[in-house]
Amino acid sequence: MSSPFDVITVGRIGVDIYPLQTGVPLPQVVSFGKYLGGTATNVAVAVARLGHRSAVISRTGADPFGEYIHQALKGFDVDDRWVSAVEQYPTPVTFCEVFPPDDFPLYFYRQPKAPDLEIHADELDFDAIAEARIFWMTGTGLAEEPSRSATLAALRHRAKRGTTVFDLDWRPMFWPDHDEARGWYQSALPHVTVAVGNLDEVERAVGTREPEKAADLLLDIGVELAVVKQGPKGVLARTRDAEVVAPPVPVEVVNGLGAGDAFGGALCHGLLEGWELERTMRFANAAGALVASRLACSAAMPYADEVEAMLSGESRSPGAKRLNGNESEHRV
Repeated sequence: MSSPFDVITVGRIGVDIYPLQTGVPLPQVVSFGKYLGGTATNVAVAVARLGHRSAVISRTGADPFGEYIHQALKGFDVDDRWVSAVEQYPTPVTFCEVFPPDDFPLYFYRQPKAPDLEIHADELDFDAIAEARIFWMTGTGLAEEPSRSATLAALRHRAKRGTTVFDLDWRPMFWPDHDEARGWYQSALPHVTVAVGNLDEVERAVGTREPEKAADLLLDIGVELAVVKQGPKGVLARTRDAEVVAPPVPVEVVNGLGAGDAFGGALCHGLLEGWELERTMRFANAAGALVASRLACSAAMPYADEVEAMLSGESRSPGAKRLNGNESEHRV
């Protein structure tokens, strides 16, 4: 590799099938759009849109949807060298319903097993993972083997070099045993420098929904930056020396799915640029709000000038719903 990646993500990948009719129940929808999806994948796309070199580690099925994923990644300038096929499992597909401003049911088709849970440690490029400026992993990657062992092996090898982000990403439907999830979260947290999650996710990780207490517990474990998304109360970001509460950004919600992934990509952007914490959080909130005002996830990820325009007030509409980067269920 000629130079380190700015961001490498590892985790979920798939195809999003979104209705093109808003406010219509799925049985009555007559047309759909097809989009690249998956939390780790959307973050990699968001990072690329903001001008950074990104790659994703994941797996697809050996099928036409898997071919589409490679085409879409290349179209978004996301490196796909570590996205390989699994012969025995189909590429995951996710359907949603769109009932603005705050109801977006998701239907995951990941049976009998999602290929992105078939990531093996002996297939990882540990040197590239160690050298990346940011390594981004998710809670879903800890849900099953061999992805769990591969993710933990990557964290141990990276050994907190650069910035290592744990997107807490609590998805109860992906865990065969909910009770064991906290133990695996606790195994990963000492190896990361940044933890990001909403109230449900921090509760799963550290046992409390109280934002300040959750942030303190994450810092006690060894995280250097704890980011707790509080919905309409904004985002709490805390280090050992500073605390910021970034307010929501007004936006007319079209589809809240993907907002948190845009927030994640923008968070990486701020960290890579060396911004102060408050600027980073406000930028990330605005990026999430922009995606909430659009239908798709990956294809909706904003460019930096769009986010700056949002922050300057150029894109705000009167009477818009106040939304931050993770007010609604967002990850696909």
